[in-house]
Amino acid sequence: MAGASPENTQLASSAGWFEEARFGLFVHFGLYSMAARHEWVRSRESMSQQEYDRYLHRFDPDLFDARELARTARESGMRYAVLTAKHHDGFCLFDSALTDYTSVRATGRDLVREFVEAMRAEGLRVGLYYSLLDWHHPDFTVDEHHPLRGTPAEREPRDMARYRAYMEGQVRELLTGYGEIDLLFFDFSYPEKGPEEWGADHLMRVVREVRPGILVNDRMGIPGDYVTPEQYQPDRPLERDGEPVRWEACHTLNGSWGYDRDNHDHKDPALLVRMLVQSVACGGNLILNVGPTGRGALDPRAREILRAIAEWTAPHARSVHGAGASAFEAPANALYTQRGRHLYLHLLAWPLKHLHLPGLAGRVRYAQLLHDGSEIRFHETDGARHEHNNLAPPGQPAGTLTLDLPIARPDVLLPVIELELGPEREHDGGE
Repeated sequence: MAGASPENTQLASSAGWFEEARFGLFVHFGLYSMAARHEWVRSRESMSQQEYDRYLHRFDPDLFDARELARTARESGMRYAVLTAKHHDGFCLFDSALTDYTSVRATGRDLVREFVEAMRAEGLRVGLYYSLLDWHHPDFTVDEHHPLRGTPAEREPRDMARYRAYMEGQVRELLTGYGEIDLLFFDFSYPEKGPEEWGADHLMRVVREVRPGILVNDRMGIPGDYVTPEQYQPDRPLERDGEPVRWEACHTLNGSWGYDRDNHDHKDPALLVRMLVQSVACGGNLILNVGPTGRGALDPRAREILRAIAEWTAPHARSVHGAGASAFEAPANALYTQRGRHLYLHLLAWPLKHLHLPGLAGRVRYAQLLHDGSEIRFHETDGARHEHNNLAPPGQPAGTLTLDLPIARPDVLLPVIELELGPEREHDGGE
């Protein structure tokens, strides 16, 4: 992840908040939200700029309340938030001197400023998303993703050098006009356009010059400070050349990043909590996206899902924030996260009466259900306890700790048992 250079040392010292946070909010909002059929609607339907501008002329985010969004994020257990300052359609939610294609020109509102100030007021770290694609800019060459592919626009003279200068100017605007920005999420490279087309090395140097401590993702096609698996869930720590890397799993509620009115394929809150815990158990983060409606509000299902997640994170936050992977191997149907001397056992399936934890005998001082602080009693298994009954499970190996569990599963999305480890844990199995 980070080498020994002074630049990397500085970044490592300033980026600890990312691992501490573990859970973030992504917000995709723009003109496509009015179409309400996916953020790629202009490309998917090969719309001309004139056709797409029907949304620009009616854009009115009167229900976009950044302060409410920030409160919702904080209450849901999120510790940072990222907003689409500019998506692939080129429409900017910030005040730019380089284009009139902005929310400020359309409505008089700088939504990036509202978002940044609201998130900071709630104590959240702030990130901005910036698309490397721009289907509005006259110098962005027409390619496989462009809405005008297959039209005479493919033969128009266009100059990507001018577009690169435009991108650099806008990135400077975002990083100098809104105070401290903690994270920059570029999106994305593909076969027809990669690091050369973006001027990636130069753009990264600009970012480092303006904001030395900022985290930058990996989607310009060159190494960044963290990697961003999208719409799939890693089940082990991620590495590059044998070294662990920072990572963040990027997920939607229903498969669409922008508001998609008729898409009802929402993930269950219990699944989302499990995905969050699995990310942390593998040393990564989870960023969960919401796509506000065309007027800027969260739709009822999104609010319902975030409320359910908030109910879980309120009592279970310390099993996630500042936690990470553990050296211990979790039993079947369970995940471990660890924070210092505390090992957190997340039970994906509820066992009957007993749960055997190999390697933990003599290492646990105290155990409790995390949601209510109720004690869980435990004992060491002697390896022969059940052998007299051939209907019972065979004896457990020496060194096994057995938890005595209640019959009834706790009424929470994902039960967690907090295990307080003794000094021996710090000596020979710690982080």
